Amino acid sequence: MSETSARLLSLLSLLQARRDWPGALLADRLEVSPRTVRRDVDRLRDLGYPVRATKGPDGGYRLDAGADLPPLLFDDDQAIAVAVALQTATTTVTGIEEGALRALATVRQVMPARLRQRVDALQVTTVDKYADTRRTKVDSEHLIAIGTALRACEVLRFDYASPGASTDEWVPPRRVEPHHLVTWGGRWYLVAFDLERNDWRTFRVDRMLPKTPTGPRFTPRELPAPDVATYISSKFKSQDQWPCRGEAILQAKAADIARWAGRDAIVEEITPTSCRLILRAWSWNGLAATFGMFECDLEFVGPAELKTAATHLATRYTRAAS
Repeated sequence: MSETSARLLSLLSLLQARRDWPGALLADRLEVSPRTVRRDVDRLRDLGYPVRATKGPDGGYRLDAGADLPPLLFDDDQAIAVAVALQTATTTVTGIEEGALRALATVRQVMPARLRQRVDALQVTTVDKYADTRRTKVDSEHLIAIGTALRACEVLRFDYASPGASTDEWVPPRRVEPHHLVTWGGRWYLVAFDLERNDWRTFRVDRMLPKTPTGPRFTPRELPAPDVATYISSKFKSQDQWPCRGEAILQAKAADIARWAGRDAIVEEITPTSCRLILRAWSWNGLAATFGMFECDLEFVGPAELKTAATHLATRYTRAAS
């Protein structure tokens, strides 16, 4: 019985690895006869797996998607990977907390004792040191909506909150051809081709509000990079790509400001006791706060978003101090 179960697990893993398998090749990989393969396929069908026989010179098998979720079979490494992933799943996605805990309990319950001991030894405590800075959570329903449009190659429409704005301040709907969902530095991003701007853009998923229905189907474009990892790395490798750019006049010596402004800042001397400072940041609030760290009088040149953010910060600080 244990030999049959192990063979069924191997067969299922093979069927999941590629779309179509010739029967003779499956028999060769499993080191059994084609007749044994047919019997094992019948056993998988009895368990609820929709294995379909394919026609052709040699005949073969294909694992289709089913209407119901059949019992899952994992090898040892897969079971441990699933258990660890479920423990950390809620650090970046909201709305799945209860489901992840129930799934972890289910997986653990059906594990053999030897695996349960290994999983229990891998209790993960997530200490989110980026909670107030980089790491953000996204709504699982938003991820599903974006992922569905991406897989179907359908134009995605969504409202978008600009950097530094609250999620109540959405800009008019954007229309994009979604290309990749990626994570970077604790945040989710969508890499897409923006149809209005006729160029590639990267959007923070936590600032997106997908709209339905989606738009028409499209033929995926070629990414302007060898792969998505190279593209994302090039977008975020320097402040030159940061979306918020502001300028201010500081009543301080240019040399003094340059010491602390950072390597990507632009410092221009105006007089021996004043200078122009240009900075970039991820958000207008963050940019306004950065300008404020210099202990000198200053005047914001622009843009208007920076001045608005400075006003909001001043109000918040006044409230906090009182």
